[in-house]
Amino acid sequence: MNYILLRKNMVDNQLIRRGIKNEELINAFLSVKRHLFVDKDLEDLAYEDYPLFIGYNQTISQPYIIALMIEKLEIKKSDSVLEIGTGSGYQTAIISKLAKEVYTVELNEVLYSLAKDRLANLGYKNIYTKLGDGYEGWKEKAPFNKIIVSCSPSELPEKLFEQLAKYGKMIIPLDALFFQKLYLYTKNDTIDKEFICDCRFVPMTRKK
Repeated sequence: MNYILLRKNMVDNQLIRRGIKNEELINAFLSVKRHLFVDKDLEDLAYEDYPLFIGYNQTISQPYIIALMIEKLEIKKSDSVLEIGTGSGYQTAIISKLAKEVYTVELNEVLYSLAKDRLANLGYKNIYTKLGDGYEGWKEKAPFNKIIVSCSPSELPEKLFEQLAKYGKMIIPLDALFFQKLYLYTKNDTIDKEFICDCRFVPMTRKK
């Protein structure tokens, strides 16, 4: 299987053709080996145009929706980014190519351990992982210039807004149980809200 060619086809047909323009982001998608972030029996499907299950009712998102969310955040090399929902660690790896540092929070203990080991084994140095409740964010490492939420909460997590730096941006899927709307929030003197698109994400669960 020629994964280099599959990655190029993914970028050309799923990202660039749909309007993704950020060159650094495109290069990140070309360099991060998506097939290493899924189970062995799904490796040949890793570059297809749909999400894949990673166990525990969680998915690795469709490549395009990951690219869209990250591009809308306008991540800079000086940015500290908070990610809620580490999952497989694939999106985390993409973000790490663009940001100064990535702080990522995962509630599921097994997925957390797998992603932490995977990212370490692949040599990512600017990623910091935490096992915890995404609704709580990561207060000790705040403020964050950018926040990306990869699961759909039942209510807007106010603590994430508190941990967002002034002029920072947060992208998050909201509203319904099965289908959501993706919103971009910008923290100026007021909170500005922009609708991005309709989407579908797994629910954001809380620590029991």
